[in-house]
Amino acid sequence: MQQLNISRGRRAARALLLLMAASCLAAAATAAGAAEADIDDFDDDGIVEDVQEEPVDNLGEELVYESPVIEPKKFHFADHFDDVEASRKQWIKSQAKKDDIAEEIAKYDGIWNWEPPLRIVWPKDKGLVLKSKAKHAAISARLSKQFDFKANKPLVVQYEVTMQEGQECGGSYLKLLSSGKETEDLTTFNDKTPYTIMFGPDKCGNDVKMHFIFRHVNPINGTITEKHCNKPKNRLEEPFKDKLPHLYQLVVRPDNSFEIRLDHKIINEGSLLTDFKPPVNPPAEIDDPTDQKPTDWDEREKIPDPSAQKPDDWNDDAPPQIPDASASKPDGWLEDEPDMIPDPTATKPDDWDTEIDGEWEAPLVDNPLCEKAPGCGKWKAPLIANPEYKGKWRAPMIENPNYQGKWTPRKIPNPHFFEDLMPFKMTPISAVGLELWSMSNEILFDNLIITDDVNVARDFAANSFDIKRRYIDRESKTLWHRLMRHMNYKPGWWALYFLYLLIPASCYIFYLYRRSKEDSAATAAAAQAKKTDEAQPDDEPEPAADENESGEEVVDATAAPAQAAGDANKTDNSKSASPKKNKKSELDIKEQLKQQDEEPTQTEESTTKSARKRNVRKD
Repeated sequence: MQQLNISRGRRAARALLLLMAASCLAAAATAAGAAEADIDDFDDDGIVEDVQEEPVDNLGEELVYESPVIEPKKFHFADHFDDVEASRKQWIKSQAKKDDIAEEIAKYDGIWNWEPPLRIVWPKDKGLVLKSKAKHAAISARLSKQFDFKANKPLVVQYEVTMQEGQECGGSYLKLLSSGKETEDLTTFNDKTPYTIMFGPDKCGNDVKMHFIFRHVNPINGTITEKHCNKPKNRLEEPFKDKLPHLYQLVVRPDNSFEIRLDHKIINEGSLLTDFKPPVNPPAEIDDPTDQKPTDWDEREKIPDPSAQKPDDWNDDAPPQIPDASASKPDGWLEDEPDMIPDPTATKPDDWDTEIDGEWEAPLVDNPLCEKAPGCGKWKAPLIANPEYKGKWRAPMIENPNYQGKWTPRKIPNPHFFEDLMPFKMTPISAVGLELWSMSNEILFDNLIITDDVNVARDFAANSFDIKRRYIDRESKTLWHRLMRHMNYKPGWWALYFLYLLIPASCYIFYLYRRSKEDSAATAAAAQAKKTDEAQPDDEPEPAADENESGEEVVDATAAPAQAAGDANKTDNSKSASPKKNKKSELDIKEQLKQQDEEPTQTEESTTKSARKRNVRKD
């Protein structure tokens, strides 16, 4: 019985553990399937165009990273940050301070460093990392050759960003600094330094942006205004969460068209003339600020009917409700008794100051006389709807015969009008800079290039970003990385959820263990009791010829052999007999026979006194 209970408890525990393991494997399989499905956040609206063929990963191919070769004639700027010494000489940290801000946070004291990513793929692959958070950081580098938009070649800006700790609030965009005196000394680079284009991702809370801002120069008066690109229609949260490297590319062409790509996929495109706010060219006409609406101008589409008259039986003063004339005061109504009376048990506090607190008055309580009566105080008939009530009379509305429409001021030519049909020809670019403030650290920038050839940028990405992502994607095909990707790289929440499910399961296993332990103890106690010759609760005494006062049968030692033989026969025929019990009784009988042989001279009385007494169980 004991082994049976223990076996049952173990089987239940094993079944529960197997069920939990099966659930975990099912979740893992679901995550793996989701990872293999290649579900992309950028296809919800059905407008994402994958215009570049994705690299196919041959699993048998060994992926080896080598720093991309930089040919100076093909680039206006290029840095893969792998040559730390050369890159450090190229980049200049800002020593400036922000204006109109507290002194303790005005300084650009963010920390920059050249180092491999936290998730090292190849040790030789390094990047420029923003190490600090909640600090202003600025760093810039001079272009190897100035980019002039008058050359009628496209501008291609491409770089990688890895938000190694995720991002909740902050940016990872770059600025293409305008050529001029204000950008000659890059140690003074700050938020007011003039730039031509600002491009890159930015996020704070639920506000996710992909900046593309260019500063347009008014050809008439030379004023500069910022033109902001319309937001993409696709969701862009994934790069801020997955902690993987992502490739950002901006292409601006001489025909005023532009494209923004994320990991080779177009997420936004349009024209500099039509897809920016405010628009590049102002309206040709504007409202005349001196024009005023005439006093007799009628803008009313409908007016009250002047021919309508109020009916004679219409009473504007009729109330909506009146007292019920058919109601009568209930019997027993106590008009002389108030609803509330001063509490007769209340006493004025000892510290009550009449001069300060005023005259003391006992608090009001419900009048006990009103509890049994229909009511107290002055009786009023209940209110009912007034059948004569119609409300205030108003004449019905008709079309206004004098309606002149909505008045608008007259248009005059815009004195500030201009038409720039080539906004592509922006201010030349002489430097590139990162001027950031972020609540997350460990933001890694890598493989930053500025060129005028899309194919050069594509080849550069193929030898850097594409190899890196192929390697990471291959590693992500393991079960653990699939689970991490499916959990949005936040395993802590899933661990809490697993513990939440584990608590009731653990309690149930503990309950089964306690129950099996109690059953084992009860079975052991029963087995121990059956090893003795003591009477059991469910046993009935067997009728005997000679019993003493205590109900025990006296068995003479001389009759032990015969009795033993009889007991043996009974044991063979009885289903409830215990083998251990019979064995013990035979030993006792042998001891008694041995004592008889050693004391032959004892009298019959002494033999009788030394006779062994035992309880004989009766079937």
